Amino acid sequence: MLRRSFGAVLALGMTVMAGNAMAQQRDLTVVSWGGAYQDAQREIFFRPFQQSTSSRLLEETWDGGVGVLRAKIQSGANNWDVVQVESEELLIGCEEGLFEKMDFAAIGGRERFIPEAVSECGVGNILYSFILAFDRARTPNAPASWADFFDTQRFPGKRGLRRGPKATLEIALLADGVPPGEVYKLLATNAGVDRAFRKLDQLKPSIIWWERGSQPAQLLASGELALTVAYNGRITAANQTDNRNFGISWTNNLFTLDSWVVMKGTPNRTAALSFINFVTQPARQAELPPRIPYGPTARGAQDGLPAAVLANLPTTPANAAGALQISDQFWLDNLDKLNQRFNNWVSR
Repeated sequence: MLRRSFGAVLALGMTVMAGNAMAQQRDLTVVSWGGAYQDAQREIFFRPFQQSTSSRLLEETWDGGVGVLRAKIQSGANNWDVVQVESEELLIGCEEGLFEKMDFAAIGGRERFIPEAVSECGVGNILYSFILAFDRARTPNAPASWADFFDTQRFPGKRGLRRGPKATLEIALLADGVPPGEVYKLLATNAGVDRAFRKLDQLKPSIIWWERGSQPAQLLASGELALTVAYNGRITAANQTDNRNFGISWTNNLFTLDSWVVMKGTPNRTAALSFINFVTQPARQAELPPRIPYGPTARGAQDGLPAAVLANLPTTPANAAGALQISDQFWLDNLDKLNQRFNNWVSR
């Protein structure tokens, strides 16, 4: 019996060692959002990296959610190395120790990037915006601001808003004349929240709520919406691939970033940093905007891009002027209570 127990322990030990060896030998795994975006990444980032380093790279896709990342780390069997995350996931995951601290010396230095892209546990990959979109054929008198978005006399018709308080309350205050730099100071007060909801009261009969990023372009195309909040990339894509004639007002757009992170404890940390260094080189990042209109995060990446491409990027100086960066810390601190108030307001 003792000999059998010893044998079982020995077998278990060999299995663990073999598992560790396999973990050390596994290929670098990079995780992104799938679809046309990841198709573009494959052509300009993933395959060239493999060719440059004579190494293998495995791709996976995900739909987001910090719970997925928690489960990977807590299971002790994480098989992801580099993951593209939204800004909220970056903040929470860093606080919870799900990611390695970013080694900027290994990826070209902090000075390579725009300031908004630099954080403790990640580095910005793309910058995108919530913008005001409209159909030029139906709205030839182009709206120019969030105040116009709320003006149903000059611009009659239904309005599309993302269902939820995040971005919606900011837009309400911007439409009410609050400067971008004052929005979160005001929203941190009861008076500021009251003011945002009073402004939304003016528009409530005209609102159609959307929940998926594909919906605003579809609702504009069908004529159900006159004006809508939308992701900038979705509107440009509709113009380029579906021959739409949608316009964008960039005034006081709300922007945020996606970032690359390295999962905590990965045996491929060196390869992961090598990958991030490769894909954040300015010349390499410059290849993405002509395919997908997201702003690059490396300084100089958009220098020399054609004017037609620059016109659709949130990082172009003219489009970025007066933009408001969405505050993830504010929403982490206030989402629950503002969600409750928002849902009560919608149901009334």
